[in-house]
Amino acid sequence: MHTTAPLISTPATSHDAASGSVVAGNKPLIAAPASLICTNVHKSYSLGGESVAALQGVDLRIEVPGFYAIMGQSGSGKSTLLHLLATLDRPDQGEIYLAGRAIHNLSERDATIFRRRNVGIVFQQFNLIPTLTARENVELPGMLASESSTSLATRSKELMERLGIWQRQSHRPDALSGGEQQRVAIARSLLFSPPILLADEPTGNLDSASSERLWSLLAEIAREQHMLVVMVTHEPAAAAHCARAFVLADGKVKGQIETEGLDAVGMAARYQQCVSAS
Repeated sequence: MHTTAPLISTPATSHDAASGSVVAGNKPLIAAPASLICTNVHKSYSLGGESVAALQGVDLRIEVPGFYAIMGQSGSGKSTLLHLLATLDRPDQGEIYLAGRAIHNLSERDATIFRRRNVGIVFQQFNLIPTLTARENVELPGMLASESSTSLATRSKELMERLGIWQRQSHRPDALSGGEQQRVAIARSLLFSPPILLADEPTGNLDSASSERLWSLLAEIAREQHMLVVMVTHEPAAAAHCARAFVLADGKVKGQIETEGLDAVGMAARYQQCVSAS
């Protein structure tokens, strides 16, 4: 069973200093740190001399911390959307507000600075440096940002103990299991205590048992840290661990699924209903 605070879907019409919500016309300027808003987001790529539309007017609004899924099959545009949310790319059209800031028009430099402090990213491939130990991989973003080695040591130990991998801190990636490598990647993504964590098919290289543990861990992180954790996935079993799943197909959000009481089979059925109804 999965529960969460209700999703706030109705925008405020004026500034509320207590809640931090701001709306200028139809343009949300959300000050709440754990929030995500996309309005009419488009993104196309050139392939073989032709323009291919990956996103065709995505509208998405999440303003309450929790564990959410963006669910879609290959080619639905979900990874493209995640890259835009992570400020790794910019939309051709539309607006994106993340952690209280408009990110759709950030320069590359400003996007890097914003991402470092506000967004943790976990990829399917782990992206660990093979010549560094697990602890050094966790601390690497801080090293690059010239953070104090003392504070980094304290923070990395805290994270690795919390994720159950401290005893592996001196091992290099090739001596770690897939699940352990992904936990190192998660610890690295949480180094700066970002309000938002994005995960791109994080269990794609894990076995089923490790996948179940990782989904439960992400839900626990969202709950205990009051974070917004957004996972891109095509797996009904993964989405069933989230509080809510947003269905993406043909470059658009087709609907959303409340997951409470649903297992993988029920989730798959609801997904098909959502896609067919659209």
